[in-house]
Amino acid sequence: MQRPLVERTADAIIKFITSEDLSTGDKLPNEYELATTLEVGRSTIREAVRSLVSRNILEVRQGSGTYVSENTGISEDPLGFAFVEDTLKLTEDLFALRYVLEPEVAMLAAYNRTEEQLAYLEQISREIEEAMETSDGLHFELDIEFHSIIADMSGNIAMGHLIPVINQSITLYNSYYTNNQSKAETIQAHREIVEGIRGQNPFQAKYAMQAHIADNQRQLEVNRKNKTAKATSGEKSIEKNDKN
Repeated sequence: MQRPLVERTADAIIKFITSEDLSTGDKLPNEYELATTLEVGRSTIREAVRSLVSRNILEVRQGSGTYVSENTGISEDPLGFAFVEDTLKLTEDLFALRYVLEPEVAMLAAYNRTEEQLAYLEQISREIEEAMETSDGLHFELDIEFHSIIADMSGNIAMGHLIPVINQSITLYNSYYTNNQSKAETIQAHREIVEGIRGQNPFQAKYAMQAHIADNQRQLEVNRKNKTAKATSGEKSIEKNDKN
């Protein structure tokens, strides 16, 4: 059974993007030119573009045109984490997943990084330390960028598509990140990770990343225990008031 024309046209647009070596932020030909090139009607092009926009492959800028999306087809919530109710358990489980993946990614980053990537990583690391002093929450956004850069440095194409998992983990951890000691540990861990990548020492980068994630996991366990203790204390208070 032949697939619908709109789906086939969407695939043809993706092939056009790759064959023309278009990258993030590049502009596509206008609707008429695409329709002519792909030999379909303009209405079919419009529907195919809408489909690709919904998949974060294209973005339409009003009055400007159609561009290759900054997200390059990566969904913000590819695994449906937004529907998980127990966010603390999800955060713990995401860190367990990251503990398996990210040390190896840091190791690859030490092997494959470029000088330009290293300079950017060092800049973001400094900005994180400065942002931590203001306690305005900006350092969480920068932390996402820090880990995303390392994923990019690895040279592993598949890892780029797992960045939303890292982003979700950091965003959720933001809800429980209140310990000043954790901030100091984060700064030190980031410095050691950067040092390993700078010196192209893969094992230092790997073990520093392992320690970093393990520290976060320990802090989450402390938060879980505190949360349980508070809940238990609250229940006892209610029972005591009921008796009175």
